[in-house]
Amino acid sequence: MPLWGTEDTAAAKPQIGGRSQNAIKAREIFATAAGWSQVGAGRATTGKQHELLVAMRGLSTVLIGGTGAGDVGSATEVKASITSMNWNISTYSRAAGGTIAAGTALSISANFNEAVTVTGAPTLAVNNAARANHTLTYRAADSTANRMTFTLEIAAAHASLQAGDVLAILATNQISLAGGGVVGADGQAALITHAADMGQGTLTAVA
Repeated sequence: MPLWGTEDTAAAKPQIGGRSQNAIKAREIFATAAGWSQVGAGRATTGKQHELLVAMRGLSTVLIGGTGAGDVGSATEVKASITSMNWNISTYSRAAGGTIAAGTALSISANFNEAVTVTGAPTLAVNNAARANHTLTYRAADSTANRMTFTLEIAAAHASLQAGDVLAILATNQISLAGGGVVGADGQAALITHAADMGQGTLTAVA
């Protein structure tokens, strides 16, 4: 028998001291989309807003608070979200190119505030100040529970990347799900937007 539930059956209602709420004015306890609520004896529950007794995360899109990133209980705080980004290489040689096996491929990670489940093959666009963007693809083998790593192999001396090109992650270079998904521990879709400066800085290709 679960301790908490979202149904109005006796078995699903909250337990206090091992006793079902049926033993203490059960008619005043009822389930809502956001948790359990209570009303006074004889009061109708339909169409009224009552004090919330128990808030169960994940039953509502956002349980409390405002909508801004700094608001307590906001979507950013409730859902899994990106807290920082980092390059996984410190230099890139155009002449040598880069491969995953050698650890020299273009590689950058997005770090989340909690574990996420990734499906499919999301991508991340890296801005090239002089040429077309580079599209890096999610690589599970280089990722961890709360870190998504994106990589791209580029052949030596390839025209798409020249010496002196500055690579950066801008606010406009968002993760593209590409038919996949990124879900937080509570089952809600993670917030995959981010600011331009997430601590990753830039990477300049050398000859």
